[in-house]
Amino acid sequence: MNRRLILNALAGGAALAACPAFASLDVDDKAPDFATQGSIGGKVFRFSLSETLKNGPVVLYFYPAAFSQACTVEAHQFAEAVDQFKALGATVVGVSHDDIDTLNRFSVTECRGKFAVLADADQSIMKSYDAVLTLKPEYANRVSYVIAPNSRIVYQYSSLNPFKHVANTLNALKGWTVAQKR
Repeated sequence: MNRRLILNALAGGAALAACPAFASLDVDDKAPDFATQGSIGGKVFRFSLSETLKNGPVVLYFYPAAFSQACTVEAHQFAEAVDQFKALGATVVGVSHDDIDTLNRFSVTECRGKFAVLADADQSIMKSYDAVLTLKPEYANRVSYVIAPNSRIVYQYSSLNPFKHVANTLNALKGWTVAQKR
């Protein structure tokens, strides 16, 4: 194969990987309702978004795969911050394509039993939130949403880099909470 062709292909792939991913659901869109199996602390339960929203806002984050390096980092960060989210009345939940057995382990070790992770084996939730990873559609994109109790999205952030999801959603939640008190 021609060396120039190989270099162009590599450059094109790098450019695609460097492009930010954008979620199509935006602020003020209605969050699609769903129910699925989840795990918290290794215990399986039935999660319903509409039922959970009755208790306050929900931070819903999608991640590609349990136990991958970046997803583990993100889970640790959410676990460390979960008390701050709870103080603002919010519930944190993560969603991936992983099966419930994998999520049972992930919820104990990486989420440290502090928040639920939800199974989306058929990708119906990912698709409804436009959170499918374009270059590897068998995985979720790394997308975070803050959803108000009225089911409206008040914040969304999409980046494969796991390091800003927790801080960004926490700041958005704080801003939303302040606005609700006015």
